[in-house]
Amino acid sequence: MPLQMNRNVFITCAVTGSGNTQDRSPEVPRSPKQIAESAIKAAKAGAAIVHCHVRDPETGAGSRDPKLYRELTERIRDSEVDVVLNLTAGMGGDLVFGPPSQPLPLQDGTDMGSAESRMEPIADCLPEICTLDCGTMNFAEADYVMTNTPGMLQAMGKMMTELGVKPEIEAFDTGHLWYAKQLVKDGVLDSPALVQLCMGVPWGAPDDLNTFMAMVNNVPEDWNWSAFSLGRNQMPFVAAAVLAGGNVRVGLEDNLFLDKGVLATNESLVARAKIIIENLGATLMTPQEVRNKLGLTKRAPQ
Repeated sequence: MPLQMNRNVFITCAVTGSGNTQDRSPEVPRSPKQIAESAIKAAKAGAAIVHCHVRDPETGAGSRDPKLYRELTERIRDSEVDVVLNLTAGMGGDLVFGPPSQPLPLQDGTDMGSAESRMEPIADCLPEICTLDCGTMNFAEADYVMTNTPGMLQAMGKMMTELGVKPEIEAFDTGHLWYAKQLVKDGVLDSPALVQLCMGVPWGAPDDLNTFMAMVNNVPEDWNWSAFSLGRNQMPFVAAAVLAGGNVRVGLEDNLFLDKGVLATNESLVARAKIIIENLGATLMTPQEVRNKLGLTKRAPQ
């Protein structure tokens, strides 16, 4: 396919995630206050969108507590920094099986919630964007399955549409894109949709360029998309995504290092991505430009 570089790019900063990274770097924020402060610094560095999970402030473990989400969003909205808020709705689909000789009963770490419970922070906080992990997959650890059934995705997608919150479809493999297009065809999600191509996450789509371009070529032409990869490949994928016509995601959810042996902060990763994007001859979109492009409405909860 011909080169169709994106000349007007938005950066999403994935601020903290829910993985077990909290003890691997002191820069990974835990409390709502720390997460909000890190998100605000990332926005000042050039991120138009901040993608946020919350964590237990004491342990650092990922959490679905609506009160933590409410505190986080209020801190971001009360700041003087404009940024598009993107909250995860991916928590609550975790199955951890026992060993192959005895897969049941399910093990510690299992967290399966209803569609309503998974969407509770979204309905309460009314972010402009929330994520929809558009499929089920074996996810890194040996007996952990990220579980998102078609029925669950239909229910959550319908709730997002009715709330007026833009779903960001998280596609970890080509089949996830296939089902996302079906959700649009069925009227569950509106078109044009927004997609995040999640590359290099075991055991989804590997982050080689052939697989990446296969993913890109499966995104409908009128949809908007971003992409990221993990660890040392985070910054190369900034360039790859822009050159392929998309937008970019960086942040501590996906990568803890700025350089070999040098721990990153969210704002340093955004600043590095900004340099790459501008050196390619592209410009950064502001939060309001992103709202205009994606049809977002900035709201506050009642």
